[in-house]
Amino acid sequence: MQFKIHTNSSENSSLLIIPLFSTDLEGILKNKLPGYSVNASLFSGKKDTSYQLEVNGRLILLIGLGEKTDVASIEKSFRRVLSKNKELVDNSVLIDFSDDFSAELIESALIGFQLGEYHLGFFKQKKESQKDFSNLEITVLHSLPYLDKILDRAAKIATAKTEGFKLVDLPPNVVTPEYLANWAEKQGAEHGFSVTVFNEDKAKEAGLDAFLAVARGSAKAPKFIIMEYRNPDAKTHLGLVGKGVTFDTGGLNIKTQGMVYMKSDMGGAAAVLATTQLIAALKLPINLTAIVPAVENSVDKDAYLPSEIIGSHAGLSIEVIDTDAEGRLILADGLSYLVKNYQVDHLVDVATLTGSSVGTFGYECGALFSNSDLISDALREAGMQSGEKLWPLPMWESYRSEMDSEIADIKNYNGKPIAGAITAAKFLEAFIHEHPSWAHLDIAGVAFGDSEFAKTKSGTAFGVQLLLKFIENQL
Repeated sequence: MQFKIHTNSSENSSLLIIPLFSTDLEGILKNKLPGYSVNASLFSGKKDTSYQLEVNGRLILLIGLGEKTDVASIEKSFRRVLSKNKELVDNSVLIDFSDDFSAELIESALIGFQLGEYHLGFFKQKKESQKDFSNLEITVLHSLPYLDKILDRAAKIATAKTEGFKLVDLPPNVVTPEYLANWAEKQGAEHGFSVTVFNEDKAKEAGLDAFLAVARGSAKAPKFIIMEYRNPDAKTHLGLVGKGVTFDTGGLNIKTQGMVYMKSDMGGAAAVLATTQLIAALKLPINLTAIVPAVENSVDKDAYLPSEIIGSHAGLSIEVIDTDAEGRLILADGLSYLVKNYQVDHLVDVATLTGSSVGTFGYECGALFSNSDLISDALREAGMQSGEKLWPLPMWESYRSEMDSEIADIKNYNGKPIAGAITAAKFLEAFIHEHPSWAHLDIAGVAFGDSEFAKTKSGTAFGVQLLLKFIENQL
């Protein structure tokens, strides 16, 4: 897609899109379409509605946003244009924003418009109803003086989110640990960040024993991916760790239901990978070190066993109570390695970690855990601003005893159907070497799910805009 800026709605395009608030519908229409009116019974600007008309041979699409909107809602409204109204779009589009639209709303609208091109038919032989919009020309009309920067940001954010979608939606025979490593190396070469990948031998040398234990049951080799983005103007160094379980059978504690969706168990890795690409593409003045421990949790004669004692990078011995509590094991090594080898100011891990977080919050927000009120508040605020919401749960020390083991330093699961998300967070806390500014984001309920844009569950790229907003708020 190609963006242009224009100052006149007479710009010749095959489709004119006018987003409208219901509070000033008549006034805006009078200004945008002089001499024409729309019967209120047909279109009133109500949220999630649209109306088509033709004026002087030009197709016009009115998009209703209700009395007010937010970044998440307007992104969804504009995503519908390409996703559900492809037949309206030819080779050029003019989007006419009134002065009521802030830079943030325009950016989100343009992100959504580009995301509308995304579809799941990767392997279909017959590409039904799929248009090629790579050369689509999008002209934007608004009075903001720095509109060109907004268009550039929107394009880069949409690209990163699309990559986040793909990483989760592609099947697990494609998205393997090696695939994620290759993806990181390709993006690093393109956007200017360095990538180091530990194979199994290098991981053994580094003492990543918990990470390697999870990988033992799979024929697919594990990859410990380290990405380093550096900016000479940076004053802050952020560390990210993303859970990269490319498929989760549950191991020997095999899952009894829902396994078909377990390609999504690398939703945290997808968020961290796409965020790293985005930060580098935007050339933000921050230093970022991001780690993705990538494994497949499968079953064979070498798979790790319930009751087994394994080591860890931090030096703690771990009693394996449940092989399906594998995500916290690879995160433990990722967190420990990052803290021990890099001096980061803030440390954030992102993971589809527990069903308990879904039981608590449903599909509305991610669960937030932290040992610092400052970083917790900053992440929660970034979530509200980006539309990717988080809400905190307690990290009281009384929960730590739930993870005590009689035979090892710690166990990976307390075996109880209560407080699962909290005890998982307390497990991770044992591996951060008392870093004073750490947060754990459990995104199990929001990284993958049902939506109006696909017939099956699909990736959401949750975390990309949240982390971007969190980072930019620190600058």
